[in-house]
Amino acid sequence: MLFNSYVFIFAFLPVTVVVYFLLNRFRLSDAAKVWLALSSLFFYGWWDVKYVPLILASIAFNYTIGRLLMRHKSGDPATGDGQASYLNEHNRGKRKALLTFGIISNIGLLIYYKYADFFLSNINDMTGSSFPLLKLILPLGISFFTFTQIAFLVDAYRRKAREANIVNYVLFVTFYPHLIAGPILHHSEMMPQFDRVRSKVWSWRNASLGVYVFCIGLFKKVVIADSFAGYANDGFATATSFVDTWVASLSYTFQLYFDFSGYTDMAIGAALLFNIRLPQNFNSPYKALNIQDFWRRWHMTLSRFLRDYIYIPLGGNRKGEPRMLFNISMVFVVGGLWHGAGWTFLIWGCLHGIGSVIHRLWTRLGIKMPKWLAWLITFLFINFTWVFFRAASYDQAVRILRGMSGLEGIMPTMAMLKLLLPAIVMILIFFPIAVFARNSSERMQTYRPTWRTGVAMALLFIISLLYFNRISEFLYFNF
Repeated sequence: MLFNSYVFIFAFLPVTVVVYFLLNRFRLSDAAKVWLALSSLFFYGWWDVKYVPLILASIAFNYTIGRLLMRHKSGDPATGDGQASYLNEHNRGKRKALLTFGIISNIGLLIYYKYADFFLSNINDMTGSSFPLLKLILPLGISFFTFTQIAFLVDAYRRKAREANIVNYVLFVTFYPHLIAGPILHHSEMMPQFDRVRSKVWSWRNASLGVYVFCIGLFKKVVIADSFAGYANDGFATATSFVDTWVASLSYTFQLYFDFSGYTDMAIGAALLFNIRLPQNFNSPYKALNIQDFWRRWHMTLSRFLRDYIYIPLGGNRKGEPRMLFNISMVFVVGGLWHGAGWTFLIWGCLHGIGSVIHRLWTRLGIKMPKWLAWLITFLFINFTWVFFRAASYDQAVRILRGMSGLEGIMPTMAMLKLLLPAIVMILIFFPIAVFARNSSERMQTYRPTWRTGVAMALLFIISLLYFNRISEFLYFNF
């Protein structure tokens, strides 16, 4: 089920909200959680019901491993130093083995569905073998609910998360505003909100703010991002000259920006209707002055996950400069592969790793460049790397980059130029909005429910509905 669909906006969302608060009104808080968990599973199953058993099996497995990790305790020092030390070491080894088994199992599931055909096709190409491809359909949101549960297992191992209630755990994983495309949550920042007394009571302010942010996100997605999509798709398919390849690359750069930003706003807005605040996941990344700043603003919860569960366990910056630079590179290799099974995603990740290493080395020199130059270099680098992220193949990416460099001519045909004019106008309009305007998170901080904001919400919503004849999935559904 899509956020940008009639059935979600006019049926599913209002029904789930009304029933949830009615149950809480009659002090049936456990029933309210069950209702929301079942509704979230229904939301997930709307796409393809045959994958509901998969997510339920994943939840059951990780809940069991998490409970076992919480159950094993350290030895009791009162039994004697030697025995306590033995018990500590024994339990520590059992817990580490459990955690390792849990993580490997989760990654194995992800590899099977997301990367099996990629590995098989490359083995066939390199060895001349003919292993049949599995041709699996990627289960929706598998990357997100897998990483969310890996984070839970690690937090349980570190004794930062405790969850004895299976309904709470199911709700933590499946809560539908974040289920399909994030943000990637920590148990500790999510579940306490459902147990707060004030969260169980309808809040007009939260509802107003939620609808406000949801409408902004809906407009970003269906009006802006989907309009850019047509120009990006056509350009990546056929563009060769300097002008049309730049229009294609910038169209995708802004399509992805407003698509992901729109999803984030809609997820935050939908959650606010339940008095739940999701963590910020998008903070004007095209305002970044360096690549490190970009990753602090783009998909912030994924960056947090990669830092906390890959970069730091690899040693972070504690084992010297060369090891730190290697760790940074590995984080971005993992980040690239997480986004998709393909060489273009791996190249994209490697390029960001190289860019991050160069940034670290540059900062060691202590040389500061003007902000406008730092921004320009960063934005051009991001736009350049998005070409690999979007391209269907390495050859397609090379064709676009050759065109952007002017090697294939400067101007397209006059007929093509006329077709590109609307895209050029859109780029000129939304470029400064993405780079200079206040973002949704900043607007939320200063939000006041006035008649002006009400009118603005209504206009954005009505205009968005006029574009519903071309409903499309969010780009991050593919990851």
